[in-house]
Amino acid sequence: MILTCPACETQYFADESTIGTEGRSVKCAACGHAWFFRAESAETGAADTSPGAHERYLEMVRIRRKKRSRRTALAVWLVAGSAFAATITGAVILRNDVVRAWPQSASLYTALGMQVNRFGLDFRNVERKRELKGTMPVLSVAADVHNISHRRQDAPVVRVGLLDDYGREIAFMLADVEPAQIAAGETGRFEAVLENPPVESYSLSLRFMEDDEAEAARQEAKSAQTGKAGLP
Repeated sequence: MILTCPACETQYFADESTIGTEGRSVKCAACGHAWFFRAESAETGAADTSPGAHERYLEMVRIRRKKRSRRTALAVWLVAGSAFAATITGAVILRNDVVRAWPQSASLYTALGMQVNRFGLDFRNVERKRELKGTMPVLSVAADVHNISHRRQDAPVVRVGLLDDYGREIAFMLADVEPAQIAAGETGRFEAVLENPPVESYSLSLRFMEDDEAEAARQEAKSAQTGKAGLP
């Protein structure tokens, strides 16, 4: 005979002798529901032991397995999707850390229209002043350097570029930020001075430099200074 759970409709094949003429309590192994099955109800289900009933039972099992497989697949996709979304969100929120660890990724973020700052620092309150010291024209540039990240940052060298009216750099200065390390949310400052700056310089550019860039720039500035000293 076939026993059908009234709660979840799971079906079981059972020998009539295990039920007995008085009936007995049975429990569904699938959902845990318990009910009393009477022997006389077996007469109704007796015809269900036919090959057709068996085929219907197998079909129900196949349908149930398909539903379970779909639920499992959906759960896997949801977990994978959540993990992917979390990865993308982290890559966006922590993009400055990503770019600092992998500088080549900066171009990808830029292409996506996202600003990146791998140094975790920002320029504020930029001041520029031209004056004469005796007969020598002098340009001084100063600015605050604010730590916009959530951790202490090493203060890199600042390159101050002097630009002509076409936006081309025609001279530059290097400056160290004080203090050398800036705590999260705190501010440092730099000041750069250039004697006899080009008269055709109209605007400034400020940027932080990696150590190797700064060293190359110092050598460039030193060579330029040596070249000027050798002029008649």
